[in-house]
Amino acid sequence: MTLRMLSVSLLTLLTVGSASAEGSNDAGLKPGAPLFVERAIADARLAGQGSFRWFGLLIYDAQLWVGPKGYQAAAPDIAPFALDLHYARSFDSDSIAETSIEEMKKTGEASDERYGHWLQQMKGLFKNVVKGTHVTGIFMPGYGARFFLDGRALGDITDPQFAHAFFAIWLSPKTSAAGLRKKLLANIKPIEPQ
Repeated sequence: MTLRMLSVSLLTLLTVGSASAEGSNDAGLKPGAPLFVERAIADARLAGQGSFRWFGLLIYDAQLWVGPKGYQAAAPDIAPFALDLHYARSFDSDSIAETSIEEMKKTGEASDERYGHWLQQMKGLFKNVVKGTHVTGIFMPGYGARFFLDGRALGDITDPQFAHAFFAIWLSPKTSAAGLRKKLLANIKPIEPQ
């Protein structure tokens, strides 16, 4: 089996539900938010981090960055947040987009037409990743999502419904990676009503 076929097979199998999240990896992670995250989220702080593994293989390390208003699952439009994935393996962009759609379908309820449109948008925007690549998505309330590859802007998908569905892959209670979700939200406290 070629390395490309193995990568595609691994990514495809992630959607089966056999995935598990392992403990966080504090070693080597910078305490401050990347500059491009700070530009989108004033006073960004690390809410949580963890590793996504599949049958023992590290796929990526993830970090969730939030601002002073934090992240509220019941009201995610309250403030922007960023999710950074630091890949430990190579994957092609089409496989990433296709797997994202499969995971979005597990956590959401959009129409097939909408999922098809989002798939095409992601295929046009996402790039191949190799070991060490950082892909960062920034949730922008009422606007959509902005994506970065190693700190360089890839572009935006200007659809708030897409942004909700995309970030639900990791943050929804219905996620296939419940252990990782718990670690990403480890330092999130509910906002008290005023």
